[in-house]
Amino acid sequence: MQIIEVNGYSVRSAAITMRRSGAPLEFVIFPMLHVASPTFYSQVRIRLRACDLIVMEGIRGRSAGVSALTLAYRFAPRRRRNGLQEQRDELLLPKDVPVINPDVTAAEAMADLRTLPRWMYVLLMISAPVMGLVFALRGPRAFFDEDLEVEDLPSTLRAEMLADHPVDHAMSDRRDQRLLDALGEIHTERGSESIRVAVVYGAGHVPAIVSGLWDRYAYRPREAEWLTVYVQS
Repeated sequence: MQIIEVNGYSVRSAAITMRRSGAPLEFVIFPMLHVASPTFYSQVRIRLRACDLIVMEGIRGRSAGVSALTLAYRFAPRRRRNGLQEQRDELLLPKDVPVINPDVTAAEAMADLRTLPRWMYVLLMISAPVMGLVFALRGPRAFFDEDLEVEDLPSTLRAEMLADHPVDHAMSDRRDQRLLDALGEIHTERGSESIRVAVVYGAGHVPAIVSGLWDRYAYRPREAEWLTVYVQS
């Protein structure tokens, strides 16, 4: 199952609805890109209005290290001709739908990154701002690259190697675990209710979300709706 699709003229994200047999609760997963067209965020916001609870990604607190890493997607929207926006809560979150955030703190995120070999940690901190500048210069063209594609199960050796990279584990493992624990609590406490729970997380986290809900709680993907992230003009 493909989560992010890149073709010759557009990028699309698959909003995935997962249900469990005999249970009314459903999880709707929105794979996010942190830089996209304004229309994409509008599409997500409209669909979030139909949900009863939103589980939202977002590292809590501040740190210089986290700020440096996020430069990679904060530079691009500054060039208006790119036609892109940075993901922000005010662009996404309806006022009347409750939101919970099970993500890690900035201190925890940096502690996980410091478990990397020192050379790898230093390289990561140096390369993130450089990548941001490249992204800003290339603009939307940076989207039209197969490296952006995400699937729930890697289909190539290269994808498997990337998924098993130490940086990926350091940046995602604890965050994915916190998220799945929070979804498990929702399942336990509200599984008998007929509600829609939106999970709004970066696309890179979605394979772990899908497999975790499937393996732990027997939720299966039942529907998918393609949302357009960007269209090349």
